[in-house]
Parts: sequence; structure tokens; C-alpha cells
Amino acid sequence: MTNELRGRYVLFDVDGTLIDAVSNQRRVWGTWAERYGLDADEVYQVALRTRPMETFAQVAANRDPRECLDALHELEDEDVRSGVYAAFDGASELLHGLPPGSWALVTSNYEHRVRGRFLRTGLPVPGVIVDAAAVTEGKPSPVPYLRAAEQLGAEPGDCLVIEDAPSGVLSGLGAGMTVWGVNATVAVEGVHRHFASLREAVPHILAFATEPHGHAAA
Repeated sequence: MTNELRGRYVLFDVDGTLIDAVSNQRRVWGTWAERYGLDADEVYQVALRTRPMETFAQVAANRDPRECLDALHELEDEDVRSGVYAAFDGASELLHGLPPGSWALVTSNYEHRVRGRFLRTGLPVPGVIVDAAAVTEGKPSPVPYLRAAEQLGAEPGDCLVIEDAPSGVLSGLGAGMTVWGVNATVAVEGVHRHFASLREAVPHILAFATEPHGHAAA
């Protein structure tokens, strides 16, 4: 038997975890709702809990869902080009401090928008981004996080998931990973550790990623 050292990996959600996009999302959904003569606040409350196609089914059941999605995508792409974005405090220090190849992004958004937002906020982009187009099942399914681990060559048990939302937490837990919650005043059910802010979590995430651990091997 030998003791073999393995690396550790960190998998990040994006919106609400690394990028503060709440005002942008509210504005996009508000503009979308106005186009269809709907109440912006009511639409946004539904959108917070569901994926876009499910939102359309609830708030605009008489409309063509593909048309609704095309309109939403158009607004989101324009927001990436012209909207104001901010990274959460500590995000740049954290991502620049992680070992290359040790982290990935797992998002329900699309890669081109993530890249646009990271470019706008000066955050580094990793080699692995699992977006909505990369999987057939989104969060809370474990598939997105398992896909990211596979692309990194990592075992699920060696991965730490950083999330801010219940669906993402369920996704990480279902994948058999350690899950820490950030940017919430109250801990999301199921998380292994809770931090009120990303800034508070930074030293702990860096410590996790840079301290290899061993396992017994024949």
C-alpha cells in the first residue's frame, strides 16, 4: 500500500456567487415582461425560482415559448454588452490565487455571456466552463457538476462546490461533492459550510484548494 496525494478542485456557480447580477437580471426580465404586457415584479418572482421555459409556461402560457426565449436571449446579450457589472468582493483575489487547472465554472447561463461578464469585471476565465448548452439536465440535477469534474479529471469527492442558490446546492450534493454556500444571510439547506459573503469564504476556499490530501492505494 502506498499513500498517493491527490489534488483538490473548486467548482463555482457564477451569477450570485462570483458576479453580482441581480439588478441586471431584474432589469432584463422587467423589459421582457413589458414587451408581453405582463407585471414585471410578478414575472421576476417566478423567474427567480424556475428556468426560463418553465417561467414562460407559468406567466405567458398563450405565447410561443421559443419566441419568448429568443426575446429573452436578445435582451440578455444586449445587457452583457451595455449593462454595468460588478464582481463580488474577493472574487478576483480568489480566482487569481487558485492553482491553474484546479477550478471551473458551472453555470445555468451561456458561455459567451459568462466570458463577456468576466471580461467586463477583469476576472480570469478557466479552461473548463460547463454552461446551459453543455448538458441536457440543468441544476438541480447533479449532471452539470459531474460534467465539470469529468472535464477536470477530478473525482467528485475531491471537489468543492461554491453556490448561492438552493438548486445549485442540490446539484452539488447530488454529485457527491462538498458544498459551501456564500452571499446569503441564511444558510441554504444542505450546505456543509455557510459564509455570509464570498469575501469571508476566500481564505477557506484557497486553503481547501492548495492543501493536497492523500488516500491509500495498492
